[in-house]
Amino acid sequence: MAELNSVWAHPPRATRGDQPTLSREQIVRAAIELLDAEGAAGLSMRRLGTRLGSGTTSVYWYVANKDELLELAVDEVLGEVYVPEPGDTDWRVGASILANGMRSALLRHPWVLGQLGARPTLGPNALRMGDRTVALLAAAGFAGVEISYAGSLLHSHAIGSATTESALTAAAARSGLSAGEMAERIEPLVEKTIGDYPHLQAWRRINGIAGPDPDHMLEQTFAFGLERLLDGLSRWLDREPEIQRAG
Repeated sequence: MAELNSVWAHPPRATRGDQPTLSREQIVRAAIELLDAEGAAGLSMRRLGTRLGSGTTSVYWYVANKDELLELAVDEVLGEVYVPEPGDTDWRVGASILANGMRSALLRHPWVLGQLGARPTLGPNALRMGDRTVALLAAAGFAGVEISYAGSLLHSHAIGSATTESALTAAAARSGLSAGEMAERIEPLVEKTIGDYPHLQAWRRINGIAGPDPDHMLEQTFAFGLERLLDGLSRWLDREPEIQRAG
């Protein structure tokens, strides 16, 4: 069986006299700053060493390669996601805080979107988030694999929303326009091309969809979807005792 290639598969190096003066925390924070500015493609061990003003020696003390550094950086970002403990608030509010926190963290660090699933998320922050999510959903009444299903729904909604919004933000940055300005520029083309689609055309005009503020629209779309998702999970919890009795 091949050895798991993950920074979490081996313990951190022990401290000794010739250990670099920089800490792993400093290195990870610098890596995140570089990733936020230039994305995963802009990260290299050499560039990070230059940014730290220490060369690559200090970096290689803590990580073997770029993939391990990305694992550490992703876990640091996941540490920004707060999950309330059971009893601190209603489970729907807690789940909403989790989903909103995940979306916000991904929008602050959009490079993470390309890393999710690429390597195991087994860092302390990821596991802490998972542990609190299990506790929150279990206290709400979910059991067994249902907890995984419900948690995946919340994460998927946040990730999907952040993916769309990050792509729009990146496109706007490349064009030198704001998202709103891009929407205004494309509106004449939209009006021209939807003429053969009467239902879409009428709906846009009746509901004032033409020329929306993209940022506001995406935020409202996320909020609407999250509430409907929580409605569905609530109905599942209400029906579960009946299903069990019927079985």
